Amino acid sequence: MKDEPNYRQELRSYLIGFVLALVLTAVPFGLVATGALAPLQTLGVITVFALIQVVVHFRFFLHIDLSQQKREDLHLILFTVLLLLIMCTGMIWIMASLSERMH
Repeated sequence: MKDEPNYRQELRSYLIGFVLALVLTAVPFGLVATGALAPLQTLGVITVFALIQVVVHFRFFLHIDLSQQKREDLHLILFTVLLLLIMCTGMIWIMASLSERMH
């Protein structure tokens, strides 16, 4: 078991990520279920928690961070996000244009 410390460290990382993901999911769910905040405030909290959860998933589950070794993986993910944004924006633009022309 020469990899025992490495295994424990990786397991610890996964458990921390899992607990953070649970908390980052449960808090917005609780806010929506109880109606504790106004709808616009609730939407803001959900957005912030969602962005934090994306970072948590990248760091703890996908092992993507800002280190030099992981920089290429980060660039690939950011490029994919850019392509998705371009495609979604174009689709919304085309659908809005078609909707205007039909009415």
